[in-house]
Amino acid sequence: MMKTLVVIPAYNEQDNIVRLMEDVESYGYDYLVINDCSRDSTKDLLIDNDIVHLDLPINLGIAGVTRVGFKYAKDRGYDCVICIDGDGQHLPEYMKDLIDEIEKGNDYVIGSRFVSEKKPVTLRMLGSRLLCLLIRLKTGKKVTDPTSGMRALGRRVIEDFAESMNFCAEPDALCHLLHRNFKIKEVQVAMKEREAGVSYFHNPLKSIYFMLAVSLSIIFIQ
Repeated sequence: MMKTLVVIPAYNEQDNIVRLMEDVESYGYDYLVINDCSRDSTKDLLIDNDIVHLDLPINLGIAGVTRVGFKYAKDRGYDCVICIDGDGQHLPEYMKDLIDEIEKGNDYVIGSRFVSEKKPVTLRMLGSRLLCLLIRLKTGKKVTDPTSGMRALGRRVIEDFAESMNFCAEPDALCHLLHRNFKIKEVQVAMKEREAGVSYFHNPLKSIYFMLAVSLSIIFIQ
C-alpha cells in the first residue's frame, strides 16, 4: 500500500477545521494540518481536539505552507501527498481516486471540477479560462481546472517541490511540471461551497494580484 500523507493548510479556519478533520480521520491516512499563523482560534482547536499539526511562526501563504508539507513528507519517506484545503470545500471521499492514479504511474493528479462537467460562465471562471489558455500556449497541453487545490503528488514531484519550488500557486506549478514532462492526470471531483469563513479571493484586489502574479510566472518564469 502506498504510504500517503494528507497535507492541509489552514489559515483562520476555526469554523471549518474540526468538522473537516473528523471526515479526513475517518479514512485512516496519515495527515498533517499546517497552521499558517492563524489569528483566530484555529490553533486552540487543533490542540484541544488532538489534531496532528504544525504551527508556523509567520504567515507563509499557500505556496510556502505546502512546501513545508512537501519537505515534511520527503524527510519521512512518503510515496504520495494529497493536498486539500482547510475550508472543507475539497471532499475527502475523492482522495482514493487521486491515490489510485498515482499508483498507476502518474506523477501529479488534479482533482478537477470540469473533466466531465461544463465550466460555468462567471468572472472567476473567466480567470480560470485565461490560465488554461496561457498554460496551453506555453506547454501545448490542455488542462481543465488549473486552480484546483485538490491534488496528489507522487514521490518524484514531492522531491522536486520540496527542493526547488519556485512558483506561487497551482497553475504555475502545473506549468512547471508540464515543461519537465511529468505525467499529469485530471480526475473528476465535486467540491462544496465554503460554509464558513472568508475566502482569500473574497477581496477583489487579492484576486487581481493572484491572476497577475501567476500569469507573469507562467509567461516569464515557468
